Amino acid sequence: MWPAVVTLVVTAVRLAGELLHGPRALFNPDTGGGFALVGIAWLAPVFGIYFALKLARGGHGPKSPMLAVQSSILGIIFVIVVVLSSTRVSISSPYLKAALLLWAPVAAAAAFQMVAWPALARTLFAYAFAARVPVAILMFFAMLGNWGTHYDAVPQGFPEAGLAFRYLWLGLLPQLVFWVGFTVLVGALFGSGAFALRKKRQPSPSELIG
Repeated sequence: MWPAVVTLVVTAVRLAGELLHGPRALFNPDTGGGFALVGIAWLAPVFGIYFALKLARGGHGPKSPMLAVQSSILGIIFVIVVVLSSTRVSISSPYLKAALLLWAPVAAAAAFQMVAWPALARTLFAYAFAARVPVAILMFFAMLGNWGTHYDAVPQGFPEAGLAFRYLWLGLLPQLVFWVGFTVLVGALFGSGAFALRKKRQPSPSELIG
């Protein structure tokens, strides 16, 4: 799967850029990455469109293009509603709260995409894990060695803790739950949208005959 190779290359370039103290707009080492332009999160919509159109050409499109679009939009609305409602929920640990009220809903919304377009959802899940497992591994070594990158950055207010605790809550769970879900959900939105637009522009058989 060449998209996974491209994603791995982008990850390597991002790491090198941060270690070499490249421009912050491209390689921001702050916690969360600071919306740096070189990052694999931006690839989710690109490869979502690529996978969707490729699957459709191979005869594995959705039964209903509009249902696929609506499913992805509904998933995003679900996440937004849960996040907005989270202000009313009292959970002492901010990281447990994030896991329950952000990461888990994103993962659930991603899994929901199996309903409308199973082939695209499965492909996006495979790509998402191929993209995020290397990052999760990279973060372990970055945290172990204190590399000074966004892969090992600790957010302000994070409790003093050992490597295992930091890696679990800042590396492993976010990468394999939130970011996998994010990749699938965003990829499904852009992919189903692109397919629906393409389908709409295609002339019907009657138009071709006429």
